[in-house]
This record gives sequence, structure tokens and C-alpha cells, in this order.
Amino acid sequence: MSFNDIKKMEQVFLGFNDNEIFTWVILPLLIFLSRIADQSIGTLRLIFLSKGYKFIAPFLGFFEVIIWLVAVSQIMKHLDNVLCYIAYGAGFAMGNFIGIILEEKISIGNVIIRLITGTHYEELVQQLSEHNYGLTLVDAQGSKGPVKIIFSIIKRKDIPHIVSLINMYSPHIFYTIEEVKDIKKGIFRSVSRKSIFKSYGINLKKTK
Repeated sequence: MSFNDIKKMEQVFLGFNDNEIFTWVILPLLIFLSRIADQSIGTLRLIFLSKGYKFIAPFLGFFEVIIWLVAVSQIMKHLDNVLCYIAYGAGFAMGNFIGIILEEKISIGNVIIRLITGTHYEELVQQLSEHNYGLTLVDAQGSKGPVKIIFSIIKRKDIPHIVSLINMYSPHIFYTIEEVKDIKKGIFRSVSRKSIFKSYGINLKKTK
């Protein structure tokens, strides 16, 4: 066997190994990352759409479907590669999780917080008012007697702050928090923090 024959066999062997690495390692990894990207975008798109941001949803949808097509086209070319299927499913699951985490970090939208208390609520009401939270107090009848219901519509990003005040001044109070799709006017706490979109000069506006 000549030196040239050995060299050709070595090139064939190295080429085979490179192809195997791409098929069984690199390709599944790329599909996994692609699914994370498109599913994260898709989750954000649905969340923005549900909150009334109808202009940004189609923008995100464009990139979502492009990335999805790239991932699916690679799977169709490698139908015999079971790792591609696993990577596709794992990327879908991880993309949903990451999308929800991103939405929580962005903290867009408004919520209504409802507090139900019996007595000794005056200090809590005072503290909430001093922090510029708009409040509405209603007298009601509970199962054990008269109660006071306190309503306040706040920005989602203010939930940790108002909950900390509640735990500090009325730790045993009963409260619920619900999503609010649309509001008009009202009193809201002024904050200097900017959203992740405004930091890049993107202004999100809701459409009716």
C-alpha cells in the first residue's frame, strides 16, 4: 500500500467522522436552539396579543415562522435521525419556559389587586397612599362580619413592591391579583424605571 493510498483513506475517515459529528451532534443542537428561539418569540407574541399590543405581535410572528421553517426543513432532510426529534421537542418545551420568564422580566400590562380586611387597615391604606397607589375602599359583609374591600389597579412591575408593603403592615390580610386587559385614566405610581423595550428606543403602544 502506497503513501497516497494511506492518505486517501485518512481523508475518507476524517470526512466520515466530520459528517457523523454534524449529523448526531451539531444538527440536533442547532434544531434545539432554533426551537428555543422561535417558541420563545411565539410565547411573547401571544402574550403581547392578549394584552392588546397588536402591532408588535405580527412583527414577532414573522421571525417566529422563519426560524420554525428552518428547523422543520432540517428535520425533513434527516428523518432517520431520532436525535432531531428529541431536540425539536426539548427546544419546544424550553422555549415555552424561557418565553414566560422573559415576559415576567418585561412586566408589561396592568393588574387589579383586591384586599379584604376586617380591622386595623388604616396604616396599610396610609402607606399605600403615600406611595402614590390609587385606592378604592368599599364596605362589605363577610362570613364573619363587616369587612373592608380595598381595590387598586397597578402596573405589573409594581406587584413586588405593593406585596412587600402588604406583608409589612398587614401580613395576615387576604388579597387576590388579577390581570386587567385595558384601563382608562386612574392614579398610578410614578417610577423612573424603563422597560426593556424603552431602553432600546422601542415604544409599545396598545391598539383598541
